[in-house]
Amino acid sequence: MTQHISPHASIDSSAEIAADVEIGPFCVVGPQARIGQGTRLANNVTIMGKVTIGRENHLYPGVVIGGEPQDISYRGEPTEVVVGDNNVFRESVTVNRGTAKDTGITTIGNRCYFMACSHVAHDCHLGSGIVIANGTMLGGHVHVDDCATLSGAVAVHHFATIGAYSFVSGLSRVLHDVPPYMLAEGFPCRPRCINVVALKRNGFSQGSIAALAEAHRLIYRAKVGLDHAREILRGNDKLVSHVSHLLSFIQTQQDGRHGRARERRRAA
Repeated sequence: MTQHISPHASIDSSAEIAADVEIGPFCVVGPQARIGQGTRLANNVTIMGKVTIGRENHLYPGVVIGGEPQDISYRGEPTEVVVGDNNVFRESVTVNRGTAKDTGITTIGNRCYFMACSHVAHDCHLGSGIVIANGTMLGGHVHVDDCATLSGAVAVHHFATIGAYSFVSGLSRVLHDVPPYMLAEGFPCRPRCINVVALKRNGFSQGSIAALAEAHRLIYRAKVGLDHAREILRGNDKLVSHVSHLLSFIQTQQDGRHGRARERRRAA
């Protein structure tokens, strides 16, 4: 296997480029980059700073990974980006490095799809199987759990968490955590129903889907409160593992500030 690197690309001699990596014209790869086997950089792709990219990723024109965090507290600390395998970054996607005040690492898992002009800010942590549509912006320190989908032009507030198998509708303003398994939309964004399509596609049983729907009804429509909802669900044999996870997520969210679990309340 041989590399296919355009003579019009600028590759630092100390960058670690695996066999059979393809790098097109006018790409720039900096000295601290590591790129895994089978990854393709189309053209005009920029990899800057300390960046590790796994295997079989596809980076389209204009992608920039590893830019300095857009945070006024950043003072040039040696932070980084770590990307897994089999991800797609469409045109003009940007992913920024972490900051010293957090973990110092922005992470992306496997099999994610980033549509054109989407942005992943500093210190974000993304799981696997995530889809982020055109023009969607993740603020700093956002966490997105596995198999979540964010539609187009969504703005996610810093420190928010997007739960697993959730869906956020286009043009939504996400100020609060989005619980797992929910379809959320609005300005500001609120859970509207369960994300039935994703649950069916990912093999959730009919019993689990029905239990999650009942949990949503109790919490967001009947508004009976978490403790009462838990007892009702237990009494109806619907406190299955996915429902327990949902209730724990919401409890942690309520313990945080402004509907964001990872922003802790200040001591009185």
